[in-house]
Amino acid sequence: MPGTNLTREEARTRAALLHVDAYDIELDLSSARDGGTFRSTTVVRFTANQPGASTFIDLVAPAVREIVLNGEPVALEAFADSRIALSGLAEQNELRVVADCAFTNTGEGLHRFVDPVDGETYLYSQFEVPDARRVFASFEQPDLKAAFRFTVTAPRGWVVVSNSPTPEPVGDGDTQLWSFAPTGRISTYITAIIAGPYVGVFDEFVDGEQRVPLGIYCRPSLREFLDADAIFDVTRQGFTYFQEKFDFAYPFEKYDQLFVPEFNAGAMENAGAVTFRDQYVFRSKVTDASYEARATTILHELAHMWFGNLVTMEWWNDLWLNESFATYAEMVAQVEPAGTRWPNGWTTFANQMKTWAYRQDQLPSTHPIMAEINDLEDVQVNFDGITYAKGASVLKQLVAYVGQDAFFEGVRAYFKQHAWGNTTLADLLGALEKASGRDLKTWSKSWLETAGINILRPEIAVDADGVITSFAVRQEAPALPEGAKGTSALRPHRIAIGSYDLVEGKLVRVDRIELDVDGELTEVPQLVGRTRPAVVLLNDDDLSYAKLRLDEASLTAVTAHLGDFAEPLPRALCWAAAWDMTRDGELATRDYLALAIAGLPEESDIGVVQSVHRQVKLALHLYADPAWREAGLGRWAAAAEERLRSAVAGSDHQLAWAKAFASVARTPEQLALLAGLLTGGVEVPGLAIDTDLRWDLLTRLVAVGQADEEAIAAELERDNTAAGQEKAATCRAARPTAEAKAEAWASVVDSDELTNYVQEAVISGFAVADQRELLTPYVGPYFDALLNIWETRSHEIAQQLIIGLYPAYEVEPATLEATDAWLAAAQPAPALARLVVESRAGVERALTAQAADRAASARA
Repeated sequence: MPGTNLTREEARTRAALLHVDAYDIELDLSSARDGGTFRSTTVVRFTANQPGASTFIDLVAPAVREIVLNGEPVALEAFADSRIALSGLAEQNELRVVADCAFTNTGEGLHRFVDPVDGETYLYSQFEVPDARRVFASFEQPDLKAAFRFTVTAPRGWVVVSNSPTPEPVGDGDTQLWSFAPTGRISTYITAIIAGPYVGVFDEFVDGEQRVPLGIYCRPSLREFLDADAIFDVTRQGFTYFQEKFDFAYPFEKYDQLFVPEFNAGAMENAGAVTFRDQYVFRSKVTDASYEARATTILHELAHMWFGNLVTMEWWNDLWLNESFATYAEMVAQVEPAGTRWPNGWTTFANQMKTWAYRQDQLPSTHPIMAEINDLEDVQVNFDGITYAKGASVLKQLVAYVGQDAFFEGVRAYFKQHAWGNTTLADLLGALEKASGRDLKTWSKSWLETAGINILRPEIAVDADGVITSFAVRQEAPALPEGAKGTSALRPHRIAIGSYDLVEGKLVRVDRIELDVDGELTEVPQLVGRTRPAVVLLNDDDLSYAKLRLDEASLTAVTAHLGDFAEPLPRALCWAAAWDMTRDGELATRDYLALAIAGLPEESDIGVVQSVHRQVKLALHLYADPAWREAGLGRWAAAAEERLRSAVAGSDHQLAWAKAFASVARTPEQLALLAGLLTGGVEVPGLAIDTDLRWDLLTRLVAVGQADEEAIAAELERDNTAAGQEKAATCRAARPTAEAKAEAWASVVDSDELTNYVQEAVISGFAVADQRELLTPYVGPYFDALLNIWETRSHEIAQQLIIGLYPAYEVEPATLEATDAWLAAAQPAPALARLVVESRAGVERALTAQAADRAASARA
């Protein structure tokens, strides 16, 4: 039985048979305040090129009330296993399906949320990958595009937003009717319905005669924090950049951006009605890195209006075309326009996005960028660092290879040829080949059809006078982990090599050469005969996708002077290289900690600072020799307190160090400082103890037994919002008692009543790294619960549980053995096995890194 799955072959067969013309969808949301179900009526018109043939339409619903095909009733028994069987098709067909569909609390389908501030109900849809079928009967695959016309009944006073412009509602009673105009031809997964008493701010994008209405929406309880002008500014920057580069006017009638509650992803590119997680409406002080992250998300979703929505992949194996392109486009649209607020966006990309890609590309689940997607379960776990960040990195290299002008010339031709249609990789490469005059088949084979990551190492010899006598770049293609898809390969790289020397106290680039690296060893004669610089940086300017290694002399110089680089990008590349070396067991955790303590005080890029904060904490908890771990955490906590007190008052760096300190404070004096900041008895000049920081302080105090339920309840009374309730759930799960852990476990594993966000909050509090002795008893129950979780929970909820509750802090061979025993006995579905195997790989890597740190201790 298919369950809720759909195979690629089934999709191909259905696409070969059908052409879908239009959907008319009526949704009665008048019962939304009560929850439960809502009435959904779908009328879909489609043609079949083989009269008499059979097919199916997708639907996930508690009940079907009526099925009528071409005027003839169809037995309700035709609805089974998330499908309605359709037989005896005519050439021209009209299907009517009336169903009771369910509101969800999982962030899938039509999500229902009640705001504790005003008691009002808010709805939004999330359909990617296969969840439009939770709201209306649909041919749920991207290449069966159609026009969609929504008619929605909802309570009076609500706002209803969809892909088409919002009409004036009609009706005099307690409910009103919104009748939307049909959309253009789009895929099911980018249709949308958002409904509730949202509030909006409106403007427009104007370019000559073109006027595109713009809207921004959020809940009333967040309206005071909504910085609409800043969001509109970024949006206009994206419109201007993309329309110029794509030479194709924005293809939809309006552009709404809706900040919605309990959203599982960062955002979703619904055509003309983009939904964002409403944590992007900042209710407390955040650093500029948060505003930068929001801007990249805004630009990413806007890029999708062309790449993904106007032109859509044929099947999910080309998901990377959507996501990699949007990720690359977000960066150039953020960095290149004159006057942009974030001209150093590629620094953030190198330090965060590529680090994500490097991690993903070393897991047993690594795969070629152009992944083999056999069914929906495959794609649901494939929204990963390879699909987004590696793909974008490779596109950046492709742009360097063909030239940006030729790249965008090819993209413009691609949009014009395939507007409102579906494509494959070959369509894009064909357009780029024609525009650039380059044969991209070899490039595609090397970069898109192989897996894994290359390592580039400098091999340098110098004479007694410090003059370089030989210089080469060695490329490695480490063997893929067991079970990985695809093959590894030595690839062609276009890289720059930067030479940096200390000039008036700053590490300044004194030379740069650009060259092609191919094969195992590439000689670099241009550098022979030159005086060896203090730092040699491979892949300077971050042109290619590869892990970098610093030679011993460069590493020594970087350790002493990392904060002294004059420019942010080489600093970010060195930080990333050091982190890679730590994860790979080539740099001891204690040495990475020393580098961070020495280098971070001089690091100006706040995004890099916060990334390193997270990495140091992770390394100390997972990669440090357990015998030294507490000493390392103590050093880090002391350094964080020192930086908190010495940072510029009111600065982003002060806030970042406050949060870093709050997460690791451990001595009685440090905990007393947290308590004093929380109560107001202690002040750090310039540090505002606002709502979110208060929860950070309290969470740590609770986790170490310095605050109790009474303190949690008091804080929740101060902040009785949805976010406050989630923070309180984290605190309660973080209490350092066996009873608290048992309560948290039962609430997420034995019950399915929690919403997606509250469940996530409980898991976060349950898995506190400092509480290993309380978590050990749950290793066995975790494996006992896995199959039931996978079979009974929705995908998003199951994934949260499987990843979040895996015993990651049990860094012991026994954890690997227990995982292997379960995999062998359970024979899980491939998607479930992938989630577990990825988690297992984290423990395996941690064991290797701990051994390296232990060896460093022995050498000391």
